[in-house]
Amino acid sequence: MLGKELNLAAIAAGWAVAFAPLISADCSAQVNIPRDARPGESHLANIRQLTATGTQAEAYFSADGKLITFQSTRGDHPCDLQFVMKPDGTDMRRVSPNAGKTTCGWFLPGAKSLFFGSTHAAGAACPTRPDPAKGYTWGLDPFDIYTANIDGSGIKRITNFGVYTAEGVLSPDGKRIVFTSLKDGDLDIYTMNVDGTDIRRLTNTPGYDGGPWWSPDGTQIIYRANHPTEEKDLKDYRDLLALRLVRPSKVELWVMNADGSGQRQVTHLGGANFGPSWTPDGKAIIFASNYQNPRGGNFDLFIVSLDGTGLKQITNDEGFDGFPMFSPDGKKIIWGSQRNAAKSDDVNLFIADWRP
Repeated sequence: MLGKELNLAAIAAGWAVAFAPLISADCSAQVNIPRDARPGESHLANIRQLTATGTQAEAYFSADGKLITFQSTRGDHPCDLQFVMKPDGTDMRRVSPNAGKTTCGWFLPGAKSLFFGSTHAAGAACPTRPDPAKGYTWGLDPFDIYTANIDGSGIKRITNFGVYTAEGVLSPDGKRIVFTSLKDGDLDIYTMNVDGTDIRRLTNTPGYDGGPWWSPDGTQIIYRANHPTEEKDLKDYRDLLALRLVRPSKVELWVMNADGSGQRQVTHLGGANFGPSWTPDGKAIIFASNYQNPRGGNFDLFIVSLDGTGLKQITNDEGFDGFPMFSPDGKKIIWGSQRNAAKSDDVNLFIADWRP
């Protein structure tokens, strides 16, 4: 979940139109433009910009590296919908209903279907934006997890909690999904079978646990967390939770075993450290952080070892860089960035060759 909130707007089309599987006019602005690396971005080569309009986030490869799924706000719909495309930005199509808001897509084995979080069952309109009087917060919208074919057909609901349930990632063996949910009254991490059965809770410390991601061998899970220890901070967290909000300004990276045991903190940087995934060898974590200026919106990508040492900066842009993922063969990296944005709030997708 990026946390970018857009204006509330009703969806004019009826449900028949809302559930049309493909969209074409909104997907015509496709690019594959070469871009120069910023000074200090020595690990990135042959950078190419894949999108040029709207806001994009959470672009993730299929297991064979031939497709990418991502969420995008573009065209007439005022909040994120789920799309797929090829890694060169071509053959873009919408796979989610043209209603509600989506987040966190991931391909199922074979890349002929995927799952994602969506609010469309709660209404065709985008969820209401958080009240700015509460400060910078993320809305905990009523996502549940759905599967669909990559042509948008065959939509099936696999969770039915009616509260925030999203941030899903598939295990390397294709058998289980790790995700975050508010279903038991706190933001915790769970796993389940790909059909939604056999749900197991992995975290239970009061506070926010989210953004889970399996290690390449499936034995560990990295995630972001904020566990308030002061009573006033815990009360603030719970008061916001009752309003279906969370304040993401202080989150650190944690790692645990796939069964929830061995939970330990990896980073102690301060600020917001989020969107973690793994380096191809499973020995380090790549993530986004604003720890150098925790009150600012300048997020860059960093890599850190599992013991919290060896922190290295990867991107060096003055705007937002986040949601990194390596290709299955480890040769490329994809992420979202505000570099070269046509509008100040645009976030586009970039792909680059990875130089270890």
